[in-house]
Amino acid sequence: MLDFICSQKFYLPIIYIVVGIILYGVIASSINRVSKFKFNKNAKTDKKRITIISVVKNLIKYFIAIIVILAILSVYGVDTTSIIASLGIVGVVLGLACQDIAKDFLAGIFNIFDEAYAVGDTVKINGFMGEVIEAGLKDTKIKAYTGEIMTISNSAFTEVINYSAANAKVIVDINVSYNTNIDKLESILEGLKDDIKNVENVCGEVELLGVSSLSDSSIVYSIVIECKPMTYLGVKRNTLKLIKNELDKNKVEIPYNKLDIYVKEK
Repeated sequence: MLDFICSQKFYLPIIYIVVGIILYGVIASSINRVSKFKFNKNAKTDKKRITIISVVKNLIKYFIAIIVILAILSVYGVDTTSIIASLGIVGVVLGLACQDIAKDFLAGIFNIFDEAYAVGDTVKINGFMGEVIEAGLKDTKIKAYTGEIMTISNSAFTEVINYSAANAKVIVDINVSYNTNIDKLESILEGLKDDIKNVENVCGEVELLGVSSLSDSSIVYSIVIECKPMTYLGVKRNTLKLIKNELDKNKVEIPYNKLDIYVKEK
């Protein structure tokens, strides 16, 4: 027993395993440090960093594990050269048999590095719209706002529309009566710009576009607001509330349909 403990067949496998664990830990921590230094500007790059790090670390872990296993087998006199050759043949066979899976993996890698989308983005893929809840190498899971979850193979994408890739612009139409002084209206809206910029999720300029149309019963004045992706509905609601209160203060009439009822006496 003592002879076995002192032999290479006992302590070398332990050394290989420990070295493999330490090597993986050093590489993983180095990747984390480098990625934090390079990608620390905003939430979008942070999501991309997390996805890429997860994929790279898994690949490195599997590679180190294979090397350690082969090294341990060589200690026990196993011909690892033939094993490597066999793995090559098996790999070719599996590659031919699993071409669709290989396509999914390649497409998943390209999606990650091309920044087509990331977890948390709102996208439309093959006509299905929702939030990306999982972006894997083989497939992507999207959750619609109504709760349905669709799993799409990465190689099956025909089109990807990412609604979270850039800021959105929302156009707010303001209907006022024909007796409204447009110069006065523009002065009121100019004074509201700072308040609109303080609305939650507004992240850019507020631009007065001017009179956009003359409808049957009102003048339509339009403004455009830059906001964060997928927040335009909330921004529009809050902006309209501000504008309505301000127009009421300044006695600017907002037209609405009126119905006159005549009662015929018998």
